[in-house]
Parts: sequence; C-alpha cells; structure tokens
Amino acid sequence: MSESTIDLKAIWNESGVQAVLDKLDAELIGLAPVKKRIREIASLLVVDKVRRDMQLAAGAPSLHMSFTGNPGTGKTTVALRMADLLHRLGYSRTGHLVAVTRDDLVGQYIGHTAPKTKEVLKKAMGGVLFIDEAYYLYKPENERDYGQEAIEILLQVMENNRDDLVVILAGYKDRMETFFRSNPGMSSRIAHHIDFPDYTDGELVSIGELILKDWNYTLAPRAKKVFLSYIEHRRTQPHFANARSIRNALDRARLRQARRLLDEGTAVDKAALETIEAEDILESRVLAGVPAATPPKKERA
Repeated sequence: MSESTIDLKAIWNESGVQAVLDKLDAELIGLAPVKKRIREIASLLVVDKVRRDMQLAAGAPSLHMSFTGNPGTGKTTVALRMADLLHRLGYSRTGHLVAVTRDDLVGQYIGHTAPKTKEVLKKAMGGVLFIDEAYYLYKPENERDYGQEAIEILLQVMENNRDDLVVILAGYKDRMETFFRSNPGMSSRIAHHIDFPDYTDGELVSIGELILKDWNYTLAPRAKKVFLSYIEHRRTQPHFANARSIRNALDRARLRQARRLLDEGTAVDKAALETIEAEDILESRVLAGVPAATPPKKERA
C-alpha cells in the first residue's frame, strides 16, 4: 500500500467500533433502521477522523442528535452505545452518559434553574447528555415557567462546547416536532434525527424470551402462543411501552408462577422452577374474557 492511501477498514477494526455495534445487536432485537443509521454515523466519523489527519476536514462534524419514538423502543440503550462509540473514535473524552429529565434541569423559583442546568452540564462534559421527554422543557402556556431559561443555557453550550459535549434529545415524535418548531435554535443544532419504530409482535416475543433467559426462565410452548396473544391485546390498551411493558408483564407472570407452584403443594424440579406455563399468562387482566383457544391474528408488519 502506498503512503498516499489509507486502509479505512483497518482503522475501523482497530477502533473497536464493530464491538460496540455487535453489542447493540445483541442487546436490542430488531430496530434495523436505527442500527443502520448508527453504523452510518460511525462510518462518517471514521472517515472524518482520517480526513482530519490528512488536513482535509473543514471542522469537526456536529453530533447533537434527536431520538424519537414511543417508550420502550431502546432509545436510552442506543444513547449509551453511542457514548461508547464516540469515545472509541476520539470524539468524546470520557464516553460517559448523563441521563436527565426536565426536573433535573428546571428550578421552581427565580434563580434556581441556571445553577441546576449548569451543574448537569458540568457532569456531562466530556461525554453525552441524554434529555428524555425534552419537550417538557418548553411550556409556553405558563408565563412563569423557567424551562426556557434552561433551553437558552443548553443552546449556548451546544454551540460553544460542541467539541466536548454531545446532547441527545428524546421523546415522542409528534411532541418533539412541535418542540423543534417552537425552538428553531435548538432544531438548527441537531445534526441527526433518528426515529425508533415500535417493535412488531414477534419481536416483542423474542425480547421477552431474552429477558426470561437473563432471569433463568423459559416459556413453555403453549405459553409462547398465549404470550403472543397477550401482546396483541396489550398493544391496544393505554400506556403500552413496547419492551418496558413486556418486562413488566413477565415480572407479573413470575409472581403467578411462584404462587401456582406453592398452591400445587408438590415437589418441584429444576424444569418446573424455570418454566413459565400458559396459565401464568392467561390469568392476566389483559386476557380477561379472551378465549384461550383463540389464535393470535397475523402479526403486524
């Protein structure tokens, strides 16, 4: 290889970025569009690093991001991996992530917001600041609200310290769009908008099986079919939160399994202790009145 050429793949491999992407694949089922976009950002940063070394880059790329999607779609997990990725490529000093909400930034009286916001920013410097439900910072209907003060401080830091802090704003897509329309200065500083789709029913079953595997449990064959029916019906109810709702449902199934084993009053073996049966899911209020023999509808695409 001549001195004028660079082996980009070698730099990619040496950086450890692939290990981060592999970990993301192992942690999160599905989310193909999100994972593709993260890989593209990683590719951009590898190439930008080489361009800077060859004195071709005009300046560091803007890395502030917006993650939009419903609860439980993996936004926080992806933010954690993004922090690691940025550190490995030399775009952040520490690779740590500070996750906050409005309450961590906005005070309740005059003179309280600026110190709170600045303290959070101080902790996040060198890494990534993840602001969940960021639209709650802006409450135009309340003239005495101090969220706008926090936004103005954030805007200044996002511009002046963009080489030492990456800000990721997260929340529901429609509310984030309204937030950006109301705060064009914030929108102009966001380089990457990534939308997190809801999981399909089949993906949620797979997520549930991974969760149970971590807990040393497994679904009996019929329980798996019933769980798919549970997901179909739970999705139509209020406050459905994708993977978060699945974890909560399986926690309750474990409670019912424990009660069932004790009520049976017989000796148990390892298989019984680690198996969630269909009845442990059928007792859920979500399936109240739903015929147990009714097969789930065709999974949503």
